[in-house]
Amino acid sequence: MTEQVSLSTGAVRDHDDGPMPGPPTHVAVIMDGNGRWAVKRGLSRAEGHRAGLENVRPVIKHFVRADVKYVTLFAFSTENWTRPAAEVESLMDLLGIALRVEVQPLHEEGVRFRHIGRPDALSAGLQRELLRAVELTRENTTLTLSIAVNYGGRAEMIEAVRAMVADHLEPSEITEEVFERYLYTVGLPDPDLIIRTAGEMRLSNFLLWQSAYSEYYSTPVPWPAFDENELDKALNAFRQRRRRYGGVIRD
Repeated sequence: MTEQVSLSTGAVRDHDDGPMPGPPTHVAVIMDGNGRWAVKRGLSRAEGHRAGLENVRPVIKHFVRADVKYVTLFAFSTENWTRPAAEVESLMDLLGIALRVEVQPLHEEGVRFRHIGRPDALSAGLQRELLRAVELTRENTTLTLSIAVNYGGRAEMIEAVRAMVADHLEPSEITEEVFERYLYTVGLPDPDLIIRTAGEMRLSNFLLWQSAYSEYYSTPVPWPAFDENELDKALNAFRQRRRRYGGVIRD
């Protein structure tokens, strides 16, 4: 039996307990490090966020080439509202611009957009842009791109519980399958792989229910510098994992 060290966590894996997985069906990305990338270059944090948004299209196109069918990007969390008002305003402006500029090219690539999170705290203009993206790309099938804006995993679960109470569900009726129908991600498969850029080792309230058995990959590379080569490293690391889902893989 030979052993391999996981690229992201240092955990020891053995080569004799089952087949390696193919490409992940669903990859979720915590796009971290825009501000630190900018500060290191003497730029403003707003310029870092702009560079991060400009990086989305080439990375998504590479996901398409890699035959990944679902991608979820963590763009703005419920906790991000606590950042300085000027930074929040800049982020929201950039999100609106990115949607106006990037949706059509990605639509032509066959990408379908979804928004996950609560829209009510967003400006009317940003809500319109999100709705336009969803409606324009509704019939596309190449890849589903979910943008998590004003999203928090705990808030999502609390909202699901409130909705089940409002629907008068009996305790005996509540199963995992029923609960999932009340989440923002209804209709999406759970992520096989969660990538976090800029070196942090936590989920930060992202897809808490859905990530129960996701593989995790952390890279020190900040999101604006996370290019096709870095994505290939993450996908190759995933292919080295053994996914047991709490059981034992047998030949």
